[in-house]
Amino acid sequence: MMGSELATTTDQARCPTATGGGHKLKILSYNIQVAIASVRARHYVTQGWKHLLPHAKSFDNLDRIAHLISDYDIVGLQEVDGGSLRSYFINQVEYLAERSRFPFWYHQTNRNLGKFAQHSNGILSRFKPTEVKEYKLPGFIPGRGALMARYGHHDNAFILLLVHLALGKRARQYQLDFIAELINEYNHACLMGDFNCPAHSAEMESLYEKTRLCIPEEEYLTFPSWRPNRNIDHILTTESVKVETVNVLNHALSDHLPIAMELTLPAEIQLLG
Repeated sequence: MMGSELATTTDQARCPTATGGGHKLKILSYNIQVAIASVRARHYVTQGWKHLLPHAKSFDNLDRIAHLISDYDIVGLQEVDGGSLRSYFINQVEYLAERSRFPFWYHQTNRNLGKFAQHSNGILSRFKPTEVKEYKLPGFIPGRGALMARYGHHDNAFILLLVHLALGKRARQYQLDFIAELINEYNHACLMGDFNCPAHSAEMESLYEKTRLCIPEEEYLTFPSWRPNRNIDHILTTESVKVETVNVLNHALSDHLPIAMELTLPAEIQLLG
């Protein structure tokens, strides 16, 4: 089930003026579920112990994920362990960066449970960001964050914001309101991650109204990986970024499928290798 595409489009609504003309990027967002590889509903029960204890197959799963992501320029990862008992005290973001030869990597631990779990997000990049910032997202239960990588300077900057949002609708609304303020500071932006809600939910519609993010025409089904029927993983761009293709990859090594995008940046944005 590796490598094939489930859905493709070349259009996004509300982006008729995006012309690109600059650097082309292949980006990917993937909730890897700590390399547990739940690919059947029953695995939530039979493999639930892997959320707490180490298992030898995790390295094989990570290596297969590394092979997949090595074809991309920027990768955003959710549900990664930053180095605890269940991951053999290996920072999984660093491990994947090394195996897939990304020169730049960054991780954000949002819920630190000591030696038992380091719930994290991560960005892998083939280009050097001019700035990386971490944000704690609002919510009723602490432990959600956003990780931002900025490429370029001032008005000619492109930002990539990686998120993993809350399960509750009210908390997501607070978090998306916070994210909207961040996005509106930049003309050229990409927001991606596990949103835990469909692209046309009420809280997402509110986000589109408050920002220049494009509204997706298609619903990309990414969850659960063995029979995807929910549209909860997204990659969104502002109007100035030209979207070439969007794909969901049939790569079942998590309970989520990865979502990928090819885009063209405005000509004035300079990327550093």
